[in-house]
Formats: sequence, structure tokens, C-alpha cells
Amino acid sequence: MSARPGQLRRLVVLRHAKSARPAGVADHDRPLAGRGRRDAPAAGRALAEADCLPDLALCSTAVRARQTWELASAQWGTPPPVRHDGRLYAAGVPELLTVVREVPAEVETLLLIGHNPGLEELVLTLAEDDLDDALDRVRAKFPTSAIAVLAWHGTAWRALAPGTALLTAMTVPRGAKR
Repeated sequence: MSARPGQLRRLVVLRHAKSARPAGVADHDRPLAGRGRRDAPAAGRALAEADCLPDLALCSTAVRARQTWELASAQWGTPPPVRHDGRLYAAGVPELLTVVREVPAEVETLLLIGHNPGLEELVLTLAEDDLDDALDRVRAKFPTSAIAVLAWHGTAWRALAPGTALLTAMTVPRGAKR
């Protein structure tokens, strides 16, 4: 399927779920904490309930991001393809935009799983406007497991630019404590 002019695209930004901080474990190798193992599936369910399942997922190579992807996508019938990209680990806005702009034009909904502060800054950079004061909520805090959905009209991901998207949703799914 080829992209149509002005096609609606969605960038779904998911901050990894809460991670543990085991002694002697490098930051890149930190796993999810108990809360993260509860919240990541809740994030997957929230995306399904919002009819916001991606055509492609881009995920940081950090263990906590990979585990978030695995637990979230396990909530869907057939998960989309995922690409683990080392450039997403500790990335700032320029690096994140570079990776997103490489996405094939046929992808309409893209899921980006990574880390703060880069993801929060990306959302604030791309969003020209919002619905329901979502930008204020992102500015206040973009916690672990937070999901931001940005919509924009474009012919290709390479055209995504600062101030061109509408922040349509911001939520923080939480799993039930056991």
C-alpha cells in the first residue's frame, strides 16, 4: 500500500515501564521492576482498547525497553514487526527524529519505545497543539509507561518536523497490584 497525499499518520510514543536498579548492573542492562512487569501489559491493553496498534515498532536495545515491548505486544493477537535500534538508547530529539524519518512510507502507525528525557522532549517538539490539555500533562511529567499519541498529515515519515503534529492523547496505564 502506498502513502496517499495528506495521509493521517500516528506516532505512538511509549516510555519504557518502571525499571529495577540492581547493584552492579549497567544502565543498559537494567530489567523491569515488579511494577514495570505489571504496567507494561497494561500499556499494551491500553493501546489495543484505543485502537492504536502499530504497523511497526521501533524499540531501544536497553533490556527494560525490550521487556516493555515483549509484555505490551503480548496483549495483541498478532504483534507487528519490531526493530531494535541502539540509536534509541539515551537518544535526544535529533537522533530520535533521524530514526523515525527512516521509517517506510507505508507505515501509518509507528510505535516508538525508549527513554526520557528524549521521548518527552520529542513529544513537546513535534506537537503544535493538543487535545484536552495533554501537552500540559506531558510538560508536568512523562512517567514510566506513559503513552503519547501524535497525529499528523504527511506523505512520508521523512517529512515529520517540529510543530507539525497534534497530541491527541496522553495516558499512563498502570497494572493492578497483586
